[in-house]
Amino acid sequence: MRIFDPHIHMTSRTTDDYERMAAAGVRALVEPAFWLGQPRTSPDTFADYFDSLLGWEPFRAGQFGIRHHATIALNPKEANDPRCRPVLDLLPRYLEKDGVVAVGEIGYDSMTPAEDEVFAVQLALAVAHDLPALVHTPHRDKARGTERTLAVVTESGIDPGRVAVDHLNEMTVELVRDSGCWLGFSIYPDTKMSPDRMVELLKRYGTERMLVNSAADWGRSDPLLTRATGEAMLLAGFTADDVDRVLWRNPVEFYGQSGRLDLSDLADADATFAGNSILRGGS
Repeated sequence: MRIFDPHIHMTSRTTDDYERMAAAGVRALVEPAFWLGQPRTSPDTFADYFDSLLGWEPFRAGQFGIRHHATIALNPKEANDPRCRPVLDLLPRYLEKDGVVAVGEIGYDSMTPAEDEVFAVQLALAVAHDLPALVHTPHRDKARGTERTLAVVTESGIDPGRVAVDHLNEMTVELVRDSGCWLGFSIYPDTKMSPDRMVELLKRYGTERMLVNSAADWGRSDPLLTRATGEAMLLAGFTADDVDRVLWRNPVEFYGQSGRLDLSDLADADATFAGNSILRGGS
């Protein structure tokens, strides 16, 4: 079973986690920029963080044969802090770098006017830099937040096929499916989605445009729940090809739209994609 985790925060994880993930079949991942759990008070701290996502974390991952990519953005929670707004001026420089495969995480935390503005600005940056967008839906008032998210995506003019709307559940899956966006699901020990709930959604809605991630971070989470979801799919009667589509080929297809997804020297990477995976370079 080969696994591409399309949303995991390895900055918060130990090197032992990388080792366990590699043993479980994780071969590639995308780490979105996010809130580190404590307010940041200067754009300079974001620059240091972004540099780490593009330098230190790929090095750590590479020691275990895992290919690391990142998404870069001002996250929704800190969009409300005026001290962080100058980060928007830093983003164009980072969005042109190799290894950056989307703008993200963007979207909503508390659905404030400040979040509205920053969300729209960053969708415009995704269009300007020809990158996909990874969108965070709020933890509270999920259905209304998802509806509002999709309205802003529509207003931005970005192709919905280049947008992944994440942290979905049973209440929001149909809204996003009907929009043409990709559907992201975070598998957690206690909250969000479980492997069994995810399997039921896959039975009902199929495997097309479905992205399954662990979203593991500094909270209670488990970077091996992607593997657990694949195993639950097999027990429920899905084929090995179905599992490969959800856990590998779907994230490759979504992030491959960036032209920067490099899987060329991974041992069992898709042969067709491997020869053409770096479609457009950065700087």
